[in-house]
Amino acid sequence: MTEVIDTFPCFGSTCAVVVDAGDDETAAHDSVAMARRLLLGWHDAFSRFLPTSELSRLNADPRSEVPVSPLMGRLVGAIADAAAQTGGLVDGTLLRELETAGYRGDLGRPLALELALRLAPRRRPARPSRDASWRRIAFDDASGTVRRPPGVALDSGGLAKGLFADVLAETLGAHRAFAVECAGDLRLGGAAGLDRPVAVQSPFDGRMLHTFALAAGGVATSGIGRRSWLDARHAPAHHLLDPATGRAAFTGVVQATAIAPTALQAEIRAKAAVLSGPAGARSWLPDGGVIVADDGSCEVIAPSAEPGSAAGRPARARPAPLSAPSAGRAPAVATGSPR
Repeated sequence: MTEVIDTFPCFGSTCAVVVDAGDDETAAHDSVAMARRLLLGWHDAFSRFLPTSELSRLNADPRSEVPVSPLMGRLVGAIADAAAQTGGLVDGTLLRELETAGYRGDLGRPLALELALRLAPRRRPARPSRDASWRRIAFDDASGTVRRPPGVALDSGGLAKGLFADVLAETLGAHRAFAVECAGDLRLGGAAGLDRPVAVQSPFDGRMLHTFALAAGGVATSGIGRRSWLDARHAPAHHLLDPATGRAAFTGVVQATAIAPTALQAEIRAKAAVLSGPAGARSWLPDGGVIVADDGSCEVIAPSAEPGSAAGRPARARPAPLSAPSAGRAPAVATGSPR
């Protein structure tokens, strides 16, 4: 099996596109090149750090109804749906709170997770915001406009990465096998139904915690270790906020990996699992995943075999490197760069 692979920096992290060449290597190269162009273009359009991006222009627009591109409309719909599905836990309207906490640009080297946990306040599950600004945002497909109160600012965050991986999957599905890894959100698929080992890494030391064999669906990892810093009060902060307080959520769960039918759904589930804390995390992983607690212990939830869920089963073999095919399988990918 020959696969065309491209790995490149994007979204402040790394993206990778893998396509099984099958009998047409030219078509595989073309598909990978197209995916790279689209991802880099979406970075420019959806980055909140670029004042000229479509997202920044939307957030700065004083009108209550703003014309947007179709993909921006899908993202706005995804933000509203994510909050509705999680009762307001996964809230994409907390951009101003995130900026107030200190996340306005490159954070440099992250605060060590062990140190952040030692300095963190008492653990408690996150709660929805009383304001619930997400209830007042919507995309009108007929008019191509976003409706939201002026001043409500949207954060693309991990939801955008999951959406982008799913959009690319819509164009890559005819290939025998493909994988799109979009800054930590992974979408797998292909006509041949080939299993691909997907490894979950520890946020503490990078070791492999578990490996799943997945033929299709989405995988996302969310956690507090990758993007962390000390705020103006010299308190530990990170990008997963408690909507009720607008501050970093320290719940007792430091990382969650979710398997779902799509990358976007996996992203929603992973974030909700972290924000819910140990008592509620498992309920957000109906199709399987991994939960990592403050003390480094992990719980593996086996993938569901129910119809309509992400296909998969546990795989005990250590995965081959991304560039090296293994017999009867597509090459391995790892998830452990939480968003």
